[in-house]
Parts: sequence; C-alpha cells; structure tokens
Amino acid sequence: MSHTPRQRVALANRVVVKVGSSSLTGEGGRLDAEALRQLVDVLATRHQAGTQIVLVTSGAVAAGLDPLNLDKRPRDLATVQAAASVGQGLLIAEYTDAFAKYGIPVGQLLLTAEDTVRRSRYRNAGRTLERLLKLGAVPILNENDALVADELRFGDNDRIAALVANLAHADAMVLLTDVDGLHDGPPANPGSKRIPEVENLDEIEGIEVGGSGSKVGTGGMVTKLKSVAIATESGIPVVLTTVSQAREALAGDPVGTCFA
Repeated sequence: MSHTPRQRVALANRVVVKVGSSSLTGEGGRLDAEALRQLVDVLATRHQAGTQIVLVTSGAVAAGLDPLNLDKRPRDLATVQAAASVGQGLLIAEYTDAFAKYGIPVGQLLLTAEDTVRRSRYRNAGRTLERLLKLGAVPILNENDALVADELRFGDNDRIAALVANLAHADAMVLLTDVDGLHDGPPANPGSKRIPEVENLDEIEGIEVGGSGSKVGTGGMVTKLKSVAIATESGIPVVLTTVSQAREALAGDPVGTCFA
C-alpha cells in the first residue's frame, strides 16, 4: 500500500525542518526566545518519538541587530557579517538550552556554498551530519554569514534546506515561514485561497508569487518554491506552513501546502 505525501511526512524517520527569521524574531528584529522554545518543544517531542530531526535555522543576523543597536537589517556586507557573528552565538545558545530541557544535545554546522560543490567537503559534511544523528543529537545548520563572501553565498536558507535534505537522505522536509502555505494569488489579496496539495509543480506555473521575504529575512515564496523543486525532484515530499502549525505539519495533518 502506497502512502500519500502527507502520510510519508508523518511516518518519516528523518526530517529536515527549516525555520525562517521572521518566525523567530519579534519587534525590532530581536530574537524571540519564546517562539524558539515553542518550536523546540514540537521538534523535541517528535525526536523523542524516534524521528531524527535536522534543523536549518535562519535568525543569526536578526539576533545580532539588537545587541549592536542596529534598528534594521544592514545593507553592507561587513555589517551583515558582524551582526551574524554576534547573533549566531545567541541563536545556538538558545537552541542548546531549549533542547537541553529534553536531554537532547545539539551540534552546530555553518555551511557555505563550497561545502556542497566540492566533493571532499560535501562528503565530510555528510559524515558529520550522519554521526550527529546516530549519536542522538539534533544538527542545527545555518549559512556561515559571518565569513562567506557574496559570490559564495547560498543567498537563503531555503536552498540550504533542500540541499541538506539530499545530503542527509531525508524522508521529508518541512518549511516553516510566516504564511500558511502557497496561495492561488498574493495572500494579502481578498479572495486569495490556500492551495492544500500540489501533485506537480507544473500545476502552479501561472500563479503569481513574489516578495523578497520579511525585513529580517532574505527569502520569499520564490526561493521556497525553488527549494521545493530541488527536494521533490529527489523524491522528498515537502510541507510549507507557519511555525505555529509545525506540530500538525509533522503529524501529517492537512495544514499548509503539501508538495508531492
């Protein structure tokens, strides 16, 4: 008996979960520790049930804004990297503390695009991921924003999530953002409706999507659909939804948009 894509997510032994900056930050770009802990509660519960979780998290630059007295995301590379340097420590400390409540260790991996195109580095990243999972840890990944130059950037963590889903041989991927799925038009437009299931990306070719993400993020629906394409072409089902529906998404409930 074959399973539906949502059932495959619910039954997955290994899941890549990506959460965006806008889901982890509050007013002024400050890291929202309570939102982070609520997400960890969901992921830890699934981990304790036997699922291996790989977390791809944004939020380092956003977390560094407040300590450096920056009122918005900087535009120049040096200040972005400085904010990431400060924020990454705050971010991983919060995750370490939140998962420790459940007795779950975490491991941090900061990637650059080179890590996925150079064979030796790709294989090494894969080995590290595999070992962390076998040891019962939750790998937490982010782009190495503090050091990577523009020409070597992934550009967003949506792409990283899809590449890591391949690297980790994941059974499913869940993208958590600030919209409750893909809509048949801009979500702010009256009458715009959520599309619950997408069997083939050709079905949504004519749908208007746009935007470059929130004030504290770099992604947007376009980057998420590119990420979906990478994952689904490798046979990995994807659910796109809000962080508040993470538990339901992982359980296979009909929330967000599920891409077969």
